[in-house]
Amino acid sequence: SIVNYQLTKWLVIFTTYYVLVHKSKAEGQTIGYLAIHVLGKRYIGVFLDPVLACNFRCKMCYFSDEEKKEKSASTLKYEEIEAIAGSLFHRALKLQIGCGAEPTLHKDLVKIIALGKRYNVPYVSLTTNGNLLTKNALAVAVENGLDELTLSAHGFTRETYEYLMTNGKLIVPQAARRRRRNKKQHPQFKLRINYTINNDNLEELNGYGKVVGDELDILQLRPIQKIGESEYQDFDLTNIYARYDAILVPLIEECRRKHIICLAPDKQNIIVLEQNDADDNSIEKITYCYVSPQECWQDEFDYRTETFESYAAAHHMGRKLLWKVFGRKARRKADVTRKMNYNIK
Repeated sequence: SIVNYQLTKWLVIFTTYYVLVHKSKAEGQTIGYLAIHVLGKRYIGVFLDPVLACNFRCKMCYFSDEEKKEKSASTLKYEEIEAIAGSLFHRALKLQIGCGAEPTLHKDLVKIIALGKRYNVPYVSLTTNGNLLTKNALAVAVENGLDELTLSAHGFTRETYEYLMTNGKLIVPQAARRRRRNKKQHPQFKLRINYTINNDNLEELNGYGKVVGDELDILQLRPIQKIGESEYQDFDLTNIYARYDAILVPLIEECRRKHIICLAPDKQNIIVLEQNDADDNSIEKITYCYVSPQECWQDEFDYRTETFESYAAAHHMGRKLLWKVFGRKARRKADVTRKMNYNIK
């Protein structure tokens, strides 16, 4: 009711003031989430794998494991994605299509992009190896609302790229040219490279400019982590840590000069990636919404019969956010964690 809404709004205003005066920055951020939650605004990210399959067998990926590949292969029907959209998309700030699989294998990819825009999701991103994304297909995707193309890359020379990304062909230069063409009609469109660093491709980071020229908007650097059984087994980050100042620091500075956003972990975060236990982060559990043919956001959430709001009310999400601020003092958040902590450089 209007009365309850006004009471809740003033409670949030009072609580925000209290936090700003008496509480920490992290608690202030939590109360910010509470305010957004109560006022019905967008604050979740939907990370959608519409199909669990891949045309590559990248050596660092679990799709290089034949047993995992066969067990995971499955697809969401477009009608199921429509139902998921009706439950969640109206609260999404971002829709990322493609997380741990290859989304261009889904026959309704363009319809999924358009669906995100139908629900006014502010930012729709596609993460792909790009080998099935033709020039015309990309143009149609951008016309239907694609804001960002993220290309996965495990090397900037043909030899390294095609060795680590089995079945693939180095198509980054073509993607850069296509970005230029699409940018003319759609200035908001961005190209991102998601580069997974290991001991075999670290030195090639210096050559990224020869591959993409000046057409890159965002460079995301991800030190290798073990995310399942894979053919590649060298997960030692010691050399990446040792070479951080020699390779990553100059690269970050070059990106800054070229007005390229560089998303990179701080040096101190690299060594601890495989040491710390995963944090129990209730904020992440609420805001990070992973969807695939096998799961949808929370274990108990049924997108066929529930919405974000009905689930949140039934599971007292607002109360849990309040408890994080006013409850017993939580364990101090570590500066570095096993989860990847990116900083914008």
